Amino acid sequence: MASPKPSEPPYYPLPSNQHHQNYVVYLPSSSRRRQSRRRILCTAAIVLLAAAVYFLWPSDPDLDIARLRLDHLRIHTVPTFAVDATLRLTVKIINVDVYSIDYSSLVVSIGYRGKNLGFVTSDRGHVRGMASSYVDATLELEGVEVLSDVIMLVEDLARGSVPFDTITEVRGRLGVFFFDIPLKARVSCEVRVNARNQTIIRQNCYNK
Repeated sequence: MASPKPSEPPYYPLPSNQHHQNYVVYLPSSSRRRQSRRRILCTAAIVLLAAAVYFLWPSDPDLDIARLRLDHLRIHTVPTFAVDATLRLTVKIINVDVYSIDYSSLVVSIGYRGKNLGFVTSDRGHVRGMASSYVDATLELEGVEVLSDVIMLVEDLARGSVPFDTITEVRGRLGVFFFDIPLKARVSCEVRVNARNQTIIRQNCYNK
């Protein structure tokens, strides 16, 4: 008589869709507060650093023509066209930085129709940080020929006013800690003068 076959263990297929388990880790509230505090401190440090760089970064001074007066103007036609003029002006040097300025020269020049007629140079000076200083300059012209612009000069005299250009430039150094940084500032003015009574009709100044 044949022995019966051993029974095989029952087979159960795995389900086709298994549910994945998700694990969520909760950090303590004190750790979250520390991270938030670090972010706030880092942001505040960056803002303070940017503000310090903005306010402490050196810049050129500002120039302003505080006063401009024409004391004398005479135009010669014989033996040649020439100009005599005396121009007095007061320049205000404005230092917007916290560092002091030592300027080596202040040059004032006057021109007519793009031609330079003459210039004057003042002495050196010092401007404290976040302060301003006034510098007086007198420019005298005597017998300066304007042969290349005779026709324009005759037309200006016929209209009763003569336009002049003035350029004021300051050069110096800015003392930043142990360094000297060169600086330069310039202001230009367009001046129209009454040829009859030698007064300034209009002036327009702008920084370059």
